[in-house]
Amino acid sequence: MKINYSTIKKIIEKLTSQNQTISFAESCTGGRIAATFTSDSGASAVLNRSVVTYSNEIKHQWLGVESQVLEKEGAVSKACVSQMLDGIQKMAQSDYAIAVSGIAGPTGGTKLKPVGTVYIGFLTPQNKEIIHCHFEGNREEVQERSVRFAIEKLSQIIKI
Repeated sequence: MKINYSTIKKIIEKLTSQNQTISFAESCTGGRIAATFTSDSGASAVLNRSVVTYSNEIKHQWLGVESQVLEKEGAVSKACVSQMLDGIQKMAQSDYAIAVSGIAGPTGGTKLKPVGTVYIGFLTPQNKEIIHCHFEGNREEVQERSVRFAIEKLSQIIKI
């Protein structure tokens, strides 16, 4: 199942009508969420900032993810994604934020965190939610499923 671009358009229209913005902090998706949003010409009205923080060093430097979290829990963890959300929101001053970190494969998986393990976080004016997912498939499928999940969940959060 492919990404529903009409959903992107509806999200952008709703955020635009409410004068709200969104930002992204992506790791395993490598900027695919931002790229999906920018496929719609209206994205410039709402997309405040997006960063690809693939390395732990950049997660720490740009988003303020604590070294302790990266060392003890790892980049693929609820704690890391929580701090990625806080960091991108602080940087962008956006109303909404999405952060993603995971193991797309085919390498990098462990018994505790197998390939396909992805944490996707959502920060809204009301709350923060981080969801632990496991997606089957090859690298591209894990990335695509992560993007699709993030967009579908965001559409539910903002009630479109």
